[in-house]
Amino acid sequence: MSDRILIGTRKGTFIAQRRAAGWRPELAGHAGVGVNFVARDPYTGTLWAALGHGHWGAKLSRSRDGGASWEDATQIKYPQGARHLAVPAPSEDDAPDAPPAAATLKPATLLKLWVLAFGPGGRIYVGTIPGGLFESHDGGERFDLNRPLWNHESRGGDLFTSEGTGVTHWYGTPASEGEFAPGIHSIVVDPGDPNRLLVAVSTAGVLETRDGGQSWRSRNRGLIQDYQPDPTAEWGHDPHAIALCPGQPEHVWQQNHCGVFYSDDGAATWRKVSAPGRGVHFGFPIAVDEVDGRSAWVVPAISDMQRTAIDGGLCVARTRDGGQTWEALRTGLPQEHAYDVVYRHALAKSGDRLAFGSTTGNLYVSEDRGESWRTVANNLPPIYSVRFE
Repeated sequence: MSDRILIGTRKGTFIAQRRAAGWRPELAGHAGVGVNFVARDPYTGTLWAALGHGHWGAKLSRSRDGGASWEDATQIKYPQGARHLAVPAPSEDDAPDAPPAAATLKPATLLKLWVLAFGPGGRIYVGTIPGGLFESHDGGERFDLNRPLWNHESRGGDLFTSEGTGVTHWYGTPASEGEFAPGIHSIVVDPGDPNRLLVAVSTAGVLETRDGGQSWRSRNRGLIQDYQPDPTAEWGHDPHAIALCPGQPEHVWQQNHCGVFYSDDGAATWRKVSAPGRGVHFGFPIAVDEVDGRSAWVVPAISDMQRTAIDGGLCVARTRDGGQTWEALRTGLPQEHAYDVVYRHALAKSGDRLAFGSTTGNLYVSEDRGESWRTVANNLPPIYSVRFE
């Protein structure tokens, strides 16, 4: 189990260290700067942070000394000629059965660095808005856009050299100020096969490669998008987060806009395992046990329109049987006047420990798999990501 928690917030990177007196969070860098995601490369020990600077824009930062000091890393940039098909943001005036609005061809401009993932041999992956997967094979000295995914038929084909099909099934996300564009927020590398990756896109769905990114295929069978005319359509799904069990990589979990989904066949098919009667349905993050692929944790919220804890009480829900049953874990969490919302990257697990942070700047830690919780901090900036080092 890790004794350090890396925390990305609206105003800096914090590190919580476990000591004899308990967990103590301290500012470790990027003071005043938005940190969308911060994590440790397990193969090199380097810390990486995806910044959203109000003045300088999206930048990568890294620390080679455990967070004592930080330096600018090689910056992500779309190659010349990169274009994508953009659709207008939805409106409250749109009819539920209205056809998708016509897409407009736009040059790709980096709006947000959203997530990082790591593989052996110097592999680093970065997911962005608008929907780019950037990869490095030399430990982050150079990043290149993965063109097979960027040029995938589901988003209009090759727009570098042609006008493409003119049709995209990658829609947008409100997770970035300004342009409404799709975003890659989850990248999962199979620890037993580093050439197998899963990515999740808001809004499109889940895609998989088994050849190191040379080709991609949809992994959306069984997902339900209950707000669309065709709930079982191949594309247009809104995964909020996906997670894979390292010890049983055929077990994959997803917190989706439309519920919690589980796969025990490597994401080839999904089944909905929500329990709305117990409050387990809508939410953003999901965590999976490292050994037992049937065990997972979520932090439920009311709905997209009411992003707050259910009935004013904060709860973590746990399943130990693949979503057949769910337990509400509340001991130590506030049960009155709680308005915490937990973003998709702000729940993490390491051994028997779990940690999550909220938009209200609260950080909670459990040492016993969620049975009980302790408040570690109340006054941090809004928390975007939580990861055990």
